[in-house]
Amino acid sequence: MVTKKTTAKKALAATPAKQVTPVADKPRLSKPHEIVLSTVTQNAVGILSWSKFAGEADLQELCTDLDKRIDKIKDGDMSSVEAMLFGQAKVLETMFTSLARRAANNDGLKQFQVNLTLALKAQAQCRSTLEALAEIKNPRPVQFVKQANMTTGPQQVNNAYASTPSHSGIQSRTGNIQSEQNKLLEADHGNYLDTRAQGAAGRVNPHMATVG
Repeated sequence: MVTKKTTAKKALAATPAKQVTPVADKPRLSKPHEIVLSTVTQNAVGILSWSKFAGEADLQELCTDLDKRIDKIKDGDMSSVEAMLFGQAKVLETMFTSLARRAANNDGLKQFQVNLTLALKAQAQCRSTLEALAEIKNPRPVQFVKQANMTTGPQQVNNAYASTPSHSGIQSRTGNIQSEQNKLLEADHGNYLDTRAQGAAGRVNPHMATVG
């Protein structure tokens, strides 16, 4: 009896499906108003306008990279800012050296003044940049000082000088007002108005006597 050997075909291994990981943090420039209102896009466009030396860069990739750098700064990582300020200080230092050399080589007074003025401005900007870098590295402690607002709320008038002796020449305002009122009342030299007093008979009609 002939036995036939049957070879089972090996099952083909299933190829794993390619997984596509969506990029959630990549900004999508879909609508014109989103492009205009996006701060990252505005900054990226400005960088491209002044970065022609690097060739044509992709705006979408630039926005993505810039957005990641901004997230690091939000999390407290200021290393990129420190590197930027230090690099700018070195550029300003180079500008100062170049302009100072130009000023030294100028024979004309006008060109000498222009180059030397620009050199000193670059030096001042370099110093300001380094001061900003030092402020980031070693921030100053903030102090909160409470001050009393004397212009609002109830106010108290101090009339302690009212009891000052007269020889000092200081009199209270209340005493002045009372003295003025007394002078007005005593204008008739002590003759005060009394409605209960009886009037004297006049000389026009001497026959009429005073009514009791």
